[in-house]
Amino acid sequence: MDFSLAPIAERVRAAAADQTPLRIRGGGTKDFHGLALHGEVLDTRGLRGIVNYEPSELVVTVRAGTPLAELEALLAERGQCLPFEPPHFAKTPADGATVGGMVAAGLSGPARASVGAVRDYLLGVTVLNGKGELLTFGGQVMKNVAGYDVSRLMAGAWGTLGLLTEVSLKVLPVAPGEATLRFEGINQADALRKLHAWGGQPLPLNASCWVQDGGVGTLYVRLRGAVAAVEAACKTMGGVRMGDNAAVAADWAACREQTLPWFADRAQRPDHALWRLSVPATAPALALPEGAEPLVEWHGALRWVQAPESAGEALRAAAHAVGGNASVFVAASTGGTGAKGLFDLKSTALEQIHARLKHSFDPAGIFNPGRVARAW
Repeated sequence: MDFSLAPIAERVRAAAADQTPLRIRGGGTKDFHGLALHGEVLDTRGLRGIVNYEPSELVVTVRAGTPLAELEALLAERGQCLPFEPPHFAKTPADGATVGGMVAAGLSGPARASVGAVRDYLLGVTVLNGKGELLTFGGQVMKNVAGYDVSRLMAGAWGTLGLLTEVSLKVLPVAPGEATLRFEGINQADALRKLHAWGGQPLPLNASCWVQDGGVGTLYVRLRGAVAAVEAACKTMGGVRMGDNAAVAADWAACREQTLPWFADRAQRPDHALWRLSVPATAPALALPEGAEPLVEWHGALRWVQAPESAGEALRAAAHAVGGNASVFVAASTGGTGAKGLFDLKSTALEQIHARLKHSFDPAGIFNPGRVARAW
């Protein structure tokens, strides 16, 4: 075992013996999300550094406490990237999302619907379980799994299964061609119809966002791929091609980091939570409570809604009616920093599977208790 891990493993074993809860924490940029934050902080930021990077193989192995910005900068130097665009949610320059936190949260940015999620790029992990044992799953190539793909369980587990110490990720080259088209004066229903129609065509769709911009419905579509494919799509899809890609990139980053004016408006309504509705991309405009005009991403599959938590029943019903689900992403609280987000697990069978997995990896229940489920 790495010398830097020895004291951490010893602390985990002592915590398991004493039934002392531990809160695994990297940069803490996503502390706002989840049911509750309990336990002594177990800081992972000492576990940092690039273990191995093979640009020609499109694989990087990195320690979990490494700042995400540091990894992205390294990849950018070689013309590569994390295509799923993980959000940082850093509120100040001193904040720093970590690679381990990125995997544990399992959150993806605007390109998610086109390129896949965090878990799709996770090749392998090393994790410290609730017994203080260091376990390795997966490897550094795509076809490396015989049996259960255990490494992907860690994506979106919010640290409840163990402490990530090292992860191996697939990366991709930055697309040579890019353009953003703007369709102004289009309502949500028409925007969704366009997105559905384009989704059935061989177009280099990468990201989309429909929002009420100054009271006017506007659809933004980002194209990425071969230069010829992007140029051809710009000619056939219509809309207005936005200018300098570098300037437009700041807007897409604001969408990813939830700093667009639409998200910022919630500060004027502290009784409103930010709801996340995950639905089939082909779902029509939903019957939402009055005044709850959504921001739509992922070609229709992700709908953000600002509404009081008391509107939860109506929002869940609207999402369930089309085969989706709804959950609180940021609780209603001053500054939007409350750790009260609610996860929408309605299946008893699914809850039982989660509980059994939790017990297998963390039998004493010491890691992030109550973060994703009240029972554990």
